[in-house]
Amino acid sequence: MPDQPIIRFENVSKVYDQNTLVLDDVSFEIERGKFYTLLGPSGCGKTTILRLIAGFMQPSKGSIFFNGSIINKIPANKRQVNTVFQDYALFPHLNVFENIAFGLKIKKWKKKAIEKKVEEALRFVNLEGYEYREINEMSGGQRQRVAIARAIVNEPEVILLDEPLSALDLKLRTEMQYELRELQRRLGITFIFVTHDQEEALAMSDEIFVLNKGKVEQSGTPIDIYDEPINRFVADFIGESNIVSAFMKEDFLLQFGSKTFECVDQGFHSNEQVEVVIRPEDLEITSMDKGKLKVKVDSQLFRGVHYEICCYDEEGNEWLVHSTKKAAVGEEIGLNFEPEAIHVMRIGETEEEFDRRLEAYDGVTK
Repeated sequence: MPDQPIIRFENVSKVYDQNTLVLDDVSFEIERGKFYTLLGPSGCGKTTILRLIAGFMQPSKGSIFFNGSIINKIPANKRQVNTVFQDYALFPHLNVFENIAFGLKIKKWKKKAIEKKVEEALRFVNLEGYEYREINEMSGGQRQRVAIARAIVNEPEVILLDEPLSALDLKLRTEMQYELRELQRRLGITFIFVTHDQEEALAMSDEIFVLNKGKVEQSGTPIDIYDEPINRFVADFIGESNIVSAFMKEDFLLQFGSKTFECVDQGFHSNEQVEVVIRPEDLEITSMDKGKLKVKVDSQLFRGVHYEICCYDEEGNEWLVHSTKKAAVGEEIGLNFEPEAIHVMRIGETEEEFDRRLEAYDGVTK
């Protein structure tokens, strides 16, 4: 069926050395033609997922489906996927053409057909005319493009990218983010990208899977993940956040500290203990008498496009503010925010419960 997921994990677990659980009963779906990112800290299981899809290892439990068929025991060279590794894994003794053509030669393609496919791949990655350049003469960004050309020349249905930008400097890394995203759109095939860089994931992805300790904490679009984090881990890991404990008094009304605030969240129990997220850019500096919160400035750093200001309120809660306004250390100021800036998280809520709660109140407003 054309609308079935190209990849599906069903209750997949992976154990190393008999006692190290790396993936813990993971289930998710990957749709065709999108750019997906597996995001999380080191050791969370994201590279293991990539290796399971590629066929470099098998799951300890569960099933992996590709186009509706189980592929648990299908060898790597029989799968319609190609991997771009962190170090690109190019052959240093072969030139650009020979690196890209390597897989086609193994498949015993004819010379003319190989030349045509390599030419097409080089055009896709903007490396026309580099066919006979030696690998050690290429820059980091150019080597990455060669690795991608070697992957796409085999016409895979999925390209797996294992932190391919991590070795690049910041400027080149940003440029390659744009290039990779544009390349995926032109090719129209599924990319699954692994990174621990939150900004990179937000900038490049159609959908993000946030992983932690072998589980998928939350999945969704970059906007969903940023604006509606499901728990403290996701809120803290994706961007910068102010997270405080609070109580939902009733729908659209919560209390933290000694004050009550309007919000846009609903579906909680009366007086239920929750956690509240307000992003630093959603806090506005004002005078003490006009602020919803009264705080004292502890530190200030200039970040180029804004000042990063650290404050503490009367209850001892820390507040991080991103503002174009300066505030002196030791100054007492007010902070304002809109009800829409408050995101309320139910403690211990699963992604399925979170989705059901949102669906139950979809379209219902104050």
